Amino acid sequence: MHRYRSHTCGALRESNIGEQVRLSGWCHRIRDHGGLLFIDLRDHYGLTQCVADPDSPAFKTAEKLRSEWVVRIDGKVRRRPEGTDNPELSTGMIELYVSEIEVLGAADELPMPVFGDQEYPEDIRLKYRFLDLRRDKLHENIMTRGAVIDSIRRRMKETGFFEFQTPILTASSPEGARDFLVPSRIHPGKFYALPQAPQQYKQLLMMSGFDRYFQIAPCFRDEDPRADRMPGEFYQLDVEMSFVTQEDVFAAIEPVMHGVFTEFGEGKPVTAYPFPRIPYREAIAKYGSDKPDLRNPIVMQEVSEHFRGSGFKVFARMLEDPKNQVWAIPGKGGGSRAFCDRMNSWAQGEGQPGLGYIMWREGGEGAGPLANNIGPDRTAAIRAQLGLNEGDAAFFVAGDPDKFWKFSGLARTKLGEELNLIDKDRFEFAWIVDFPMYEYDEENKKVDFSHNPFSMPQGGLEALQMQDPLSIKAFQYDIACNGYELASGGIRNHRPDAMVKAFEIAGYGEQDVVERFGGMYRAFHYGAPPHGGMAAGVDRIVMLLCGTTNLREVSLFPMNQQAVDLLMGAPSEVAPKQLRELHIRLNLPQN
Repeated sequence: MHRYRSHTCGALRESNIGEQVRLSGWCHRIRDHGGLLFIDLRDHYGLTQCVADPDSPAFKTAEKLRSEWVVRIDGKVRRRPEGTDNPELSTGMIELYVSEIEVLGAADELPMPVFGDQEYPEDIRLKYRFLDLRRDKLHENIMTRGAVIDSIRRRMKETGFFEFQTPILTASSPEGARDFLVPSRIHPGKFYALPQAPQQYKQLLMMSGFDRYFQIAPCFRDEDPRADRMPGEFYQLDVEMSFVTQEDVFAAIEPVMHGVFTEFGEGKPVTAYPFPRIPYREAIAKYGSDKPDLRNPIVMQEVSEHFRGSGFKVFARMLEDPKNQVWAIPGKGGGSRAFCDRMNSWAQGEGQPGLGYIMWREGGEGAGPLANNIGPDRTAAIRAQLGLNEGDAAFFVAGDPDKFWKFSGLARTKLGEELNLIDKDRFEFAWIVDFPMYEYDEENKKVDFSHNPFSMPQGGLEALQMQDPLSIKAFQYDIACNGYELASGGIRNHRPDAMVKAFEIAGYGEQDVVERFGGMYRAFHYGAPPHGGMAAGVDRIVMLLCGTTNLREVSLFPMNQQAVDLLMGAPSEVAPKQLRELHIRLNLPQN
């Protein structure tokens, strides 16, 4: 018999009854039933109930066992007594009568429980991640992650894509402050950077004639903590294709995304492809988000005309400025004073002056301060436009949409949640398209790229030369699913003259382009095919499929929100000798 096991803890069945077997694993749970000891033995594959009674030669050893001790158990497989079967376990029809126990690894008192999936402080969970990963749900999430990646890889290859590995040590990017820098020992004073994404390399692969590339790529960004991104590093499905239009990219990626979510979505409906295409401006106006949750049926509408020149002077005066608007957020079933006042208090908690509202009561009359100020005719017109009935309400935001749209999106989400309008048992996909090429940077008082600087402007070089930069749309697109941005991409600007002009508008000269993107800029001069692609966040895909909202629940050894690895103690100080070899002298901030 094998030194440690003849079977795994998930393998034994009724067909094994009567056999002498050997198992090894962790003591998941130990129960003392009046001198009869039950040991639930766990390994990666499952759990087997083991039984030791005072007649067993291993009983004295069994009495010493504690949670998470690693043991080898020999014994005979027998049927569980009638009425004690556990149909939820694959081994639930049998148990192992113990004849011998060997302790392979004793465990100290645990800093956190492994049995069950109860909440526990995150700092403890991350410091003792090796224990945390033994817990059923997290262990299952990590295995799901591996299976999802396998599925993505298989689907990409079946679609004619080739997998390549691009360099990890590369040059610093234009957004250098977000790079992780790696000092070069043999080139004193110079640094490599860890890639924020394989953007330039994958475009260079298209220059090299490889046509269809993909990679499950590690990416590194030294960013401030964000709720929807892992600190430090994350993984993405990176894709690039030659001789394609935007629609070609969509047609290649939609079956992959739909297939993966159908395969791992546990029967939840998934949007059929082709996925809806929603222009960026429409997404902002209807949903207050460029990654809208389409499970929420609420659609916002502009209702400025109903308030223009009305008795509600606050909105009427705002509308004297042509850039200002009033948007309505319909709330079906929200027409009670208590609910409306609760929403108003929530808005104030979000730093807003409040959230105006109109309720429609029995008989269809509008109620509330806004209704009283604008009168029954305007109130009725708003109700008709929004398609509301008795017992419904509408909430209003006003001002410059460029400044309030994000809050309106939060209000839409809050309403959907509070009124139970969101169908959480489905995956709703959409492409967000027609992103603006540029935006105005208020802090630095300049025009800058709004998304990916390598995207092709709609209208090409002529648009860059003739149009107001802030009016130019780009061939850029995102995939939104259930309120998350799952992927982002674009058709690339492959013409050197258009590339220089695009960067010039954002304040970079040709010399800057040559210095920062010299390899790609040179490649564009030697026959560049039209090309495009995208990158999808693997961590977020797995997070949605595992039904969690925390990326750390689907990652093996994550950092905390301060970008600290509590398990390994990174980042850490290094020895003076290492710094001398790298020609680095520290200049630390003074406390």
